[in-house]
Amino acid sequence: MTTGFDALQSHATRLRGGPLSELLAREPDRVAQHAVRNGPLYFNFARQSYDAPAWQALLEQARAADLAGAFRRLFDGEKVNVTEGRAALHTALRGQHTDAVVAREAHASAVDVRQRMAALMSQLEGSDVTDIVSVGIGGSDLGPRLVADALRDPLPGRFRVHFLSNVDGAAAQRTLAPLDPARTAAVLISKTFGTQETLLNGTILRDWLGGSERLYAVSANPERAAAAFDIAAERVLPMWDWVGGRYSLWSAVGLPIALAIGFGRFEQLLEGASAFDAHVIGTPLAGNIAVRHALTAVWNRNVLGHAAQGVMTYDQRLALLPAYLQQLVMESLGKSVKLDGSPVGVDTVPVWWGGAGTDVQHSFFQALHQGTGIVPLDFVGTVNSDAPYAENHRALLSNLLAQSEALANGQHSDDPHRSYAGGRPSTLILLDALTPQSLGALIAMYEHSVYAQSVLWGINAFDQFGVELGKQLANGLLPALKGETEVKDPVTRALLAEIAARG
Repeated sequence: MTTGFDALQSHATRLRGGPLSELLAREPDRVAQHAVRNGPLYFNFARQSYDAPAWQALLEQARAADLAGAFRRLFDGEKVNVTEGRAALHTALRGQHTDAVVAREAHASAVDVRQRMAALMSQLEGSDVTDIVSVGIGGSDLGPRLVADALRDPLPGRFRVHFLSNVDGAAAQRTLAPLDPARTAAVLISKTFGTQETLLNGTILRDWLGGSERLYAVSANPERAAAAFDIAAERVLPMWDWVGGRYSLWSAVGLPIALAIGFGRFEQLLEGASAFDAHVIGTPLAGNIAVRHALTAVWNRNVLGHAAQGVMTYDQRLALLPAYLQQLVMESLGKSVKLDGSPVGVDTVPVWWGGAGTDVQHSFFQALHQGTGIVPLDFVGTVNSDAPYAENHRALLSNLLAQSEALANGQHSDDPHRSYAGGRPSTLILLDALTPQSLGALIAMYEHSVYAQSVLWGINAFDQFGVELGKQLANGLLPALKGETEVKDPVTRALLAEIAARG
């Protein structure tokens, strides 16, 4: 099948092989041409494996796909989630960047709910509660968990916030064991309030707390949330069907964030994201950071054929970023059909994974440097650290810079076992410091990059039907695990027999 990406293959053939230092030698202004700053974020794409002509060809793909128009439709609240007939107005949760009526109304609703959030927090602050358990999974957990962990102070603030997601009872047992039910409250977060894990863990929390008096909920189905756990309506905060779960940390789903870091800093998080939104909607394609990040991803996936993408965080406070991005990117872009239902015809999302430096250098970086496959990387670091250990931070930054350089340039040796091929691309992202504003901007950048990639591939970034089949089968297998029904699949039948024999 012929695609728009075929025109890029000649550039890939021309550039294939060799250390990336050769591109620097051929393009003296390369570093300046491929470095972009927006507010507290700096991006350097100079160690990606395209040159100026290839980059211009990539930009032509963005223009042909009308990425600028696609962003406008997103911000205006058009139904870009075509398979579910919905808008995707997560940008309206954090700011108003358009005069479109639907977007203005969405923003006004978000502001109203934030005021309710603040009121609930004030009530909790006036109580004897010291610990909060946030119960949710997927988008109801990964975003709040990332931000709360990244931005919490070294010493606990007013509340200690704990996260419970996995349906495994051992997770609930370990979370609750050190807590006092008399000084604990819980927030149950589920868009539909039909999620098995959240309902089961919510039941554990209600029973452990001795009732629903200190239960709070966030849901797009507030009536079901109130009825399922007998939660008073004033303790249930709404979300909306125009916000996907993995895009929802900016909404009342962020209540655990606000409890962990303070409401004022939660609003600063939103301000940082909104500032990046303004960059995306107001910057031409050539200078648009999210567009550049997306085009780089398409180059690495569709032109060079790399099947994985890594994100390495050289700041321990961002250790959960790879897990968050796995859902944001892979749930959004893990599609094989276009908006009209026809096959995509090209590879879509690579496998996203990663970890925190310098730990990862002593685990899997051997494969990244000398393995047969190439994994493009996003390196994320912070220029200034809040920790009082300056020498440690200099060592951390030196490792960040060294790994990017070594992967790109390699090193020849007469001993093949000690030779590094180089030619392994990466993008380096620096935050001036890890603040609510910079983290909000960083997360918004990844959201917009994901959307841009979906437009380039012609797929829907906002549905996730692929997660449903396994959940449906799991619900059907619960009676079989109790011995109440038979199953048709012979492998599952044999596994059930093994479980029954050993249980």
